[in-house]
Amino acid sequence: MGEREKILADGLREVIAELRLVDVVDYIAFLRLERMANIADIVSSSAQLYMKPGTLTFADDGEITLGWSTPPVVNLEMLFRHAGVSAQFKLGLSAASAYVEIHYLAFEKTDDAPEANTAQLAAAVADARYRPKA
Repeated sequence: MGEREKILADGLREVIAELRLVDVVDYIAFLRLERMANIADIVSSSAQLYMKPGTLTFADDGEITLGWSTPPVVNLEMLFRHAGVSAQFKLGLSAASAYVEIHYLAFEKTDDAPEANTAQLAAAVADARYRPKA
């Protein structure tokens, strides 16, 4: 996992934990029967606990890796949009782990220095999270 994927995964850790509370057979059924609105509702209700409205959404696509001798892996296509940063990524969920694989990343104000863009992503993810009131 690259630095940008780690930033996104760390910023979404509570949402990912919520998504992993859903029984894997529900994800399998929703994806196989193309009930994408059901998954969108799950993502929305999980995200609203930890993220500002509209920052994290389901991108209406996903797949299940399922075999006889391996644990299932749920792959959900997701969108993150906040503070001039947009990321399309795959969120992989399994029994023991989760991962983020960024497919597309755009900045409203792109900097020539990749480190500055990475810092912009980190700031956007941090700002998108709800902060506990002191």
